[in-house]
Amino acid sequence: MEVKSLNNKNINKNSDERLSIIRRLSFLNSQITYLVLVIIIIGIIATVLNPNFLTLRNFFNIMQQNSVLGILTMCMSLVMISGGLDISIGNMAGLVALIFAKMLIAGESITISVITVLAIALILGFINGVIIAKSKVTPLIITLGMNYVFLGVALITGGGRPQTITGQFEFLGEAKVGPVPVAIIIYLLIFAFAFFLRKYTKYGRRLNAIGGNSQAAFLSGINVDWHIISIYTLSGLIVGLAGLVLVSRLGMVRADSGSGLALQALAAAIIGGITFEGGRGSIIGAFFGVLLLGILYNAMNIIGISSYLQTIVLGAIIVIATVISNIGKMRR
Repeated sequence: MEVKSLNNKNINKNSDERLSIIRRLSFLNSQITYLVLVIIIIGIIATVLNPNFLTLRNFFNIMQQNSVLGILTMCMSLVMISGGLDISIGNMAGLVALIFAKMLIAGESITISVITVLAIALILGFINGVIIAKSKVTPLIITLGMNYVFLGVALITGGGRPQTITGQFEFLGEAKVGPVPVAIIIYLLIFAFAFFLRKYTKYGRRLNAIGGNSQAAFLSGINVDWHIISIYTLSGLIVGLAGLVLVSRLGMVRADSGSGLALQALAAAIIGGITFEGGRGSIIGAFFGVLLLGILYNAMNIIGISSYLQTIVLGAIIVIATVISNIGKMRR
């Protein structure tokens, strides 16, 4: 009996050691680890070329400049994890920002304007969700179409002219709590909310199941259509907040102010390990994806690389990140 007990203890000890080794190896091979290493390397190179890069002030500047992108990336990540995609979030944010600016210019109070545009954004997200859930058409096609709809409505609403509200609504974009800009605090709160929703709620686990296999999720009793509609509705509400931060930071807004943000959010999500297939990906990875893009753009600006070349770099990063993610998937 004693020999058998000793053998069992040895087996358990060996199993624990194997699990510990597997965890360490999985951490070393994780996309987040690679992202952190790349961020460190870029930071070192940029600091050597310009010592002003590695300062707390510049770090806050990077985070503040990318706060809108970060908020939109959280939306994109949650939608992609559920198996969806939303190419319209950039122009939706631009439309919401434009409507808000028009309301302030017309003399409406800030409180009423904020409530109104958040309600509009929520409704727009709901419309996206209903069309996608009920039509069963690929989300890429639906949201690509809605992207142009939102842009067209913004052009009509603004008459093709910039709407300026300089000095009327600077709190979200320029104010600070101590040394930390409010825009960064909002972004971090949205990140924390998305992380908690995905990892620690039944709703988040169901979104993950739907993204992994919607048919299996349906057969297991999950109301797939309701969850798809709800996540796009929630995404719309968060996009509305991003639009408010956008107009607060800029002090003015044009119909196309949000153009390009959706693709950048998609790039950050993919870089962070969020996949097109759904059901996989990390909100923390998406956060580091945003940070990598922000640091990369900031470093290229400090070095003096042209905006044209920066666009090429962004496209190359999307391709490389997608290929690496797919290679990792094939290995698994």
